[in-house]
Amino acid sequence: MSKAINEEIVMARSTFSPPPGPFVKPKVIAVTAGPKLIQTETPIVTGFITAGALAPDNYVIPSFDPRTKKGYQRPPQQGRINELASDLIKGRVDLPTCILLNVRGREARNALSDGKLDLEALGRTSAGKKADYKFHVVDGQHRIKALEKLIQEEDEEVWSKYQIPFVCMLGGDEHEEMEQFYTVNTKAKPVRTDLAYELLTKRSKTDESLVDALAEKGQDWVVTAQNIVQKLSDSSPPWRGRIRFAAMEKGGTILPAASLVTSLKPLIGSPYFGMLGIDTQVQILDAFWRGLRIFMQEPFDQPGSYALQKGVGVIVLHTALVPILELVRSKGLSVLEPESYEAVLAEPMRRLQGDDSHGIPVSGVDFWRVAPHGAAGSYSSSAGRRVLIAKIQASLPRVQVQ
Repeated sequence: MSKAINEEIVMARSTFSPPPGPFVKPKVIAVTAGPKLIQTETPIVTGFITAGALAPDNYVIPSFDPRTKKGYQRPPQQGRINELASDLIKGRVDLPTCILLNVRGREARNALSDGKLDLEALGRTSAGKKADYKFHVVDGQHRIKALEKLIQEEDEEVWSKYQIPFVCMLGGDEHEEMEQFYTVNTKAKPVRTDLAYELLTKRSKTDESLVDALAEKGQDWVVTAQNIVQKLSDSSPPWRGRIRFAAMEKGGTILPAASLVTSLKPLIGSPYFGMLGIDTQVQILDAFWRGLRIFMQEPFDQPGSYALQKGVGVIVLHTALVPILELVRSKGLSVLEPESYEAVLAEPMRRLQGDDSHGIPVSGVDFWRVAPHGAAGSYSSSAGRRVLIAKIQASLPRVQVQ
C-alpha cells in the first residue's frame, strides 16, 4: 500500500477512533425500543451497529430482479459506492443518519430483551435450532457497501469497528419493507439545488478539504459560479433584483440562482475566462449583458415577457459567450466594455430567426418573446439548446488571424 494511502488511512482512523485490538463480532447490541409500526405492530429498535456486524456476509439488499419480479430496490451504483468510500478514507464525511434494517420472521422479536438485541438469539429458532438470519437493508445500501469496500480492500480491523446508527424492524416481512422503502424515498423532500449551492459555497470558505474534494470531483466550478452570481446580483444593473436565491419569495425575480449558476459552467471551464480573477469575470458578464441591453432594450424593460434572462436564454448565451470572447479579443476590443459586445452581436442577434407557437417566423427581439409569441421557448430542451447555440455561433463573424 502506498505511503499516501497509508497517510489517508491514519487520517481516517482519527475520525472515529476505533478501540485498539482485533475486531470481534458482537453477540449483543445495546438498543432502545421505539413505538411499534401502527398497522402491523412490528417492533422497532434503534442503536449503533459496527460495520463488521453487517459486512461482508450478514446482510441482504433486496434488489429488484426483473426476471423473478422479486425485490424492490435498484441495484447499488458502484460510482456512488466508490465516491463515498473515498470520502470516508480521507476523513471528509461522517455517517450520522440511520440506516434502516429489518430481520424477517416473527421469531426475530424474541431476540429483544432488557434493552439488548441478542444476535445469537436471532441465529436460532424458538426450538433451539440454528437459523440463518440476515439483516435486510431497507435504506442505506450505499453506506453499507462503501464500508464493505473499505473492510475488504483497505484495513479490515479498522473499518469493521466503524459505528453506524441504525433503526431495525424485528419480524417485518417484505411487504412492510417495501412500505417503509417507499415512504423513505418518496416523502423526504430533497434539498433544493439553489440552497445546496449556497451551502456548498459557504462551507468552502472555511473548509479547505472541501475545496480539494470539489476539485477532485470536477465540481469546484460551482463555488466560483455561485460567488459570481452573488456579485452580479449585488452590482450588475441588468441582474440586480432579478435573481432568486434560496428561501427568497419570487417577487420581481425572474430566474432561480441555481439556473444562472449552472449556465456558467462552460465559461468557467474555458481556458481564457476560467483563468481570470472573479472580479474580472463579473465585469465581463456585466459588460456582456449591458451590451445586449444597448440593442435589445425591451427584454430588459419587460423581463417577464421575454426568455432572454430566463433558463434557456442564460444557458445558451453564456455557452455562446466562450467563442464571443475570442471574437471580441481578435478584433482588438475590450472584453470589459458593453460596446464591444454590441459591435459583434447586434447584427447576428437581429438576424436570429425561428417560428413562434403558431408557426409564424419571428426574428430579432421578437425571437426571445415567451410563448406563444416568440421562438426561444421551443429550444428549451437539451437538444434544442444545442441547436440554438450552434445557430448563434454560426451567425458570428469568423475570427481573423493577423
